[in-house]
Amino acid sequence: MEDSNRTAELLAQLNKIVSEGRNPETMEIDTLSSEGILRKLNHEDAYVAPAVATQIPNIAKAVDAIVERLQRGGRLFYIGAGTSGRLGILDAVECRPTFSVPDDLVQGIIAGGEHAIQFAVEGAEDDRDAGVADVKAINLGDNDVLVGLSASGRTPYVVAALEYANNIGCVSVAVTCNPDSPLMTTAEIGICPVVGPEALTGSTRMKSGTAQKLVLNMLSTASMIRLGKTYENLMVDVNASNEKLRARAIRIVMQATDCSRETAEQALKAAKNRAKLAILMILTGAELTEAEGLLAQQDGFLRRAVEQKS
Repeated sequence: MEDSNRTAELLAQLNKIVSEGRNPETMEIDTLSSEGILRKLNHEDAYVAPAVATQIPNIAKAVDAIVERLQRGGRLFYIGAGTSGRLGILDAVECRPTFSVPDDLVQGIIAGGEHAIQFAVEGAEDDRDAGVADVKAINLGDNDVLVGLSASGRTPYVVAALEYANNIGCVSVAVTCNPDSPLMTTAEIGICPVVGPEALTGSTRMKSGTAQKLVLNMLSTASMIRLGKTYENLMVDVNASNEKLRARAIRIVMQATDCSRETAEQALKAAKNRAKLAILMILTGAELTEAEGLLAQQDGFLRRAVEQKS
């Protein structure tokens, strides 16, 4: 009887969730050719970016909070289940080579642990106790930011983690595609791009997943720009850890200074492969030690360091 009541409750919840509704535009999708299916999917995807655009003020609030907490020595965490959890991990991992941040500065947490990155872990998203235990395990503190990801906005694992964050003074942020959801009610800052029903009913890896990915791109990229990780629109803090990234570092130095390849390579060698320092040395004529001091004085902001020397 208890299981039957729980099922009835979940069915009632699903009936109220926007992303779980049936899309009238794709009712005949199973009769279409490959090209016809793809045109329908592409048409639905066109709703995503405008929906995200409506949330820019809320995304900006989250970015401001992230920057402030990271400047205080805090960390940024994403937490989610299934697709949402995997998207958080993807964004966190990409911050490391792109912006040369420490491995623990931006982290992703997924219900069910590492095994859930590749495999479904039954019941993991419903485990409230695990949500709390997982954020306790990383010593979530009041200098941190916890971003909860859930297309439906009702994932118990994520809701419980955000509730814990609120209780300890950690900034809580919700990223969901369903308004009036538990996640939006719980979070200090709510981000909710409403993309409507999926082309395939309930397949929230599609429009909802794309919307979450766009929001995550904006949260991390804007935060890193605000923290001085770029110069103009160049990734000057890129970590040249492989051949492609080493070539990119050379190109970045050349683009920032309008110098030759040879000059860029020499400067990078002198700067121990740190593109930001190589650029500063070329633009100002400073030696390595002086360049390091200039950057330190300007908290790593290359533009400010160049202006100070000029």
